[in-house]
Amino acid sequence: MVEFNIMLLPGDGIGPEVVAEGVRVVEAVGRRFGHSFTFTSDLIGGSSIDAHGTPLREETIQLCKGADAILFGAVGGPKWDDPSAPVRPEQGLLTLRKDLRLFANIRPMRVNPVLAGSSSIKAPVLEGVDLVVVRELTGGLYFGQPKRRWATQRGRRGVDTLRYTEKEIERILRVGFELAMGRTKRLTSVDKANVLESSRLWREIATELAPEYPDVTLEHMLVDTCAMQLILNPRRFDVMVTENTFGDILTDEAAALAGSMGMLPSASLAAVPSPTGRRRRARGMYEPIHGSAPDIAGQGKANPLATILSVALMLRYSLGLPKEADAVEHAVDRALSDGYRTPDIGTPADKPVSTVEMGGIVADLVAGT
Repeated sequence: MVEFNIMLLPGDGIGPEVVAEGVRVVEAVGRRFGHSFTFTSDLIGGSSIDAHGTPLREETIQLCKGADAILFGAVGGPKWDDPSAPVRPEQGLLTLRKDLRLFANIRPMRVNPVLAGSSSIKAPVLEGVDLVVVRELTGGLYFGQPKRRWATQRGRRGVDTLRYTEKEIERILRVGFELAMGRTKRLTSVDKANVLESSRLWREIATELAPEYPDVTLEHMLVDTCAMQLILNPRRFDVMVTENTFGDILTDEAAALAGSMGMLPSASLAAVPSPTGRRRRARGMYEPIHGSAPDIAGQGKANPLATILSVALMLRYSLGLPKEADAVEHAVDRALSDGYRTPDIGTPADKPVSTVEMGGIVADLVAGT
């Protein structure tokens, strides 16, 4: 029996609800495949501010460092949404990414054919869409210094610094190239090289790395063009790699293709992953790309599938269990094919289910019961 220690950071809003369903699926994996999972839970974000006065305690960071993987929910909400507050829930997430060196955010986006009608994009455009966005996670505008606000006689001012080093750019580009090697060998590097010096450096390094991956076709694309093509012709993309801010925006846009943010998982990794998950195991944090959705918290309306699909990524990248990951993904596909829908992806003709019901359906399918 293989034993794994999973750190749970449910967070705020619907975070605890969807993480609970992720845990049910992990436990189902354990029953079917003979693995043992131990779970440790702690606070982050607004719940940690309320309990401890800080969005992330040092003790929590140390627990995360000792875990095999981290399953994260969401942070934030109106209660803590004062822009002048000295501490904010999001600071906990950013600190955790930085302290654990989780520099590579992997966001797969596959349009399930049975959900084509849930998207606002025409079904023929969505046919066969299956792409991965690789987002740099610990550099750029979110972390660059100086970062501050101040008042002058001419009014208030603010500054954020977009800063990248050669090392930061090279390591995230390698993640993109490695993942492309395991797929259709096409990599789109997204930048704003016609305006930004950091993007010109980004493009230069991507071009220098390309000869090391002769089987991968590299294309450069400006971020505004990419945003347009992602809607007009998403099938043209396989693996996309981009800096922090651009990746944040583009992946939320990609949610329109899938029909809901409740369908999109993510993995934040501290090492270049194996394309198959069969070799290298990387420290990682796994989370749905959606936010805390406080307007539906506690109502059973949250879609747990993005968290459950994040569990599949956790099994593949951090725990080295690709067969188990496939079983989770197949169970999600089966649940959708059988017509089960949470409100964000449902239609009157489908079988409406709650958060807990959807989690239970997938867990039963994983366990084979």
